[in-house]
Amino acid sequence: MRSARTRAAALAIRPLLAALLLAPLCAVLPVLPAAVASAAEQPKVALSQTEGGKGGEITVSGSGWRPGALLMLLICGKAAPGKGVIGGTNSCANTDGRAATVDAKGSFSQKLPVAEPPEPCPCVVHVAGVTGQQDTVDVEFTVAGHPTAPLPQDSGAGRLVVLTSARLDGDSGVLVWFGAPARREIVVTLGNLGQGPVKDPVFEVGTSHGVFAPQYEERQWRGTIAPGRKALVKLPVELTAGAHGDYQVSVRYAGKVVLEQPWGVGRPWGVTLFWLLLAVVVPAGLFRIGMAVVDKLRPAGPAHRTGGSRARPRGRSRTAAGPRTAPGGPGRVPLPVPAARPAAGDEPTVVLPWFTPDSAPSENSPTTKGQA
Repeated sequence: MRSARTRAAALAIRPLLAALLLAPLCAVLPVLPAAVASAAEQPKVALSQTEGGKGGEITVSGSGWRPGALLMLLICGKAAPGKGVIGGTNSCANTDGRAATVDAKGSFSQKLPVAEPPEPCPCVVHVAGVTGQQDTVDVEFTVAGHPTAPLPQDSGAGRLVVLTSARLDGDSGVLVWFGAPARREIVVTLGNLGQGPVKDPVFEVGTSHGVFAPQYEERQWRGTIAPGRKALVKLPVELTAGAHGDYQVSVRYAGKVVLEQPWGVGRPWGVTLFWLLLAVVVPAGLFRIGMAVVDKLRPAGPAHRTGGSRARPRGRSRTAAGPRTAPGGPGRVPLPVPAARPAAGDEPTVVLPWFTPDSAPSENSPTTKGQA
């Protein structure tokens, strides 16, 4: 009885054990083709010769690059493959550098003049992507007759790697709508895979727009990342005033790009609205000023051109001024004053020409015929 129960329990546990054993394998299998493909697509660079003197020329060719990418070719000193260029492009012969464009097959070929870098050798031919692809490849090269000095010893410093995808935190204020610089914080989790701690690391944060290369600025993160530990790193990012469109934020550490993050910035419509209002308000203000000047310069009316004599009041009639006398002094017979003009709606008084107003016959006056 017990053996039957044991067999049943073993049969029930067997699928669970198989699932536990096969789970890691199933997780690794999908990653293997991607890893092989990524390894096959790694950019490569080859030189026509590994040594040359100043004034000479070599041919630099490559494959596995992204089609259409723009590359920068430089001869740098104080550098070695796998360790990068110590000091950045300040250790390279920048004036004698060349640019190359990757064709549709991911290949390129460009002639590069041999020049002496400002730093001593060991030297490399430094090939870095400017637009489209930020990969970097260094190939060992010897500049004949150039001084040589050993590289600084590796003190077992830490090595930072990106553990999670980056994101941009923050929001635009009202002033950004009127053209103020947009600001964000790029947040990423970094881990220290080296043998020593990393204290107050200095990163280079840059933004690029279109085909232009990113302009890097140093940003120092305060803190210490112990070996085998991770930390959440926040770095400020700021664009220029009025910037809008699709941007790409790049973070570089120890001369290598560790992450890239796209950033879409809206157009500052407040600036457009301001100019529209300005186009309406300024002409209206100028028009009002012009009308005020015209009113000031307009000539005076007829009442002001009488030579200083006072005009007669409008409501005063001629009868109020008294009877007019004939010329010749006092004692003369006063001239008749014309009758006032009747008001509107009244019947006019008709005076016969052979009667004066005082001698007109009335109803009570006797007539000459009756006396006779």
